[in-house]
Amino acid sequence: MEGPGSSGFRFVGEREVHRGHLWSVTVATFESPDGVEFVRDVVRSPGAVAVVPVLFDAEGLASVVLVEQYRPPFDELVVEAPAGMRDVPGEPPEATAHRELAEEVGLRAGSMELLTVVYPSPGMTDATTTIFLATECEAVPREAHGPEEQHMRVLHVPLADALAMVDDGRIRNAATIVGLLATERRLRS
Repeated sequence: MEGPGSSGFRFVGEREVHRGHLWSVTVATFESPDGVEFVRDVVRSPGAVAVVPVLFDAEGLASVVLVEQYRPPFDELVVEAPAGMRDVPGEPPEATAHRELAEEVGLRAGSMELLTVVYPSPGMTDATTTIFLATECEAVPREAHGPEEQHMRVLHVPLADALAMVDDGRIRNAATIVGLLATERRLRS
C-alpha cells in the first residue's frame, strides 16, 4: 500500500468558506496524476476519540459501558461508546479519552490502550477518530456537559449483548461498531 502523497495526486490549495466552533469548511483544489485540476468541499476537523470501557464480573465475563444520547442531526437517541471531540488544542488523544471517559460515564481507566484510528467519512472530511480500550476502571464523579450529556443514559451491557446490538442494527455509530469488534478480538487474543 502506498503512503500519503505517493498516489500521484497533489493538493494545490484551499480557501475557507465557513468557520464554526470546532469545524471549518474549505473549498480545496487538487491535481490528478494526469494533471487535471479538480475541486472538493472539505470539512476540517480536530478529530475525536472514542473509548470502549470494559468491566469484568466475578466470573470474568466482560461488559462494556455505553451511552444512549440524543443526536440532533438524526433527531434520535443513539447508543454509542463514550466519545468526544479533540477540542483542547495540543491535548494528546489519550488524555482526551481519559477526560471524556470521566465526563460521560464517571470512570477512570487504570489502563488505556489504543485499538485503532479510523477515518469516519474520508470522502468529505479530514476527521479521524482514535479508539481506545479502557480497563481497570474505577468510579469517579461524572461531569456532564450540555443538554445531550445531561440527559443521556449510561448503559452497562454484556459485551456479547453489545455485539448482538451491532448485528441487529441497534448500534449504528461507526466508531462504536469498530471499537466493539476490535475489543472483542483483543480480548480473545
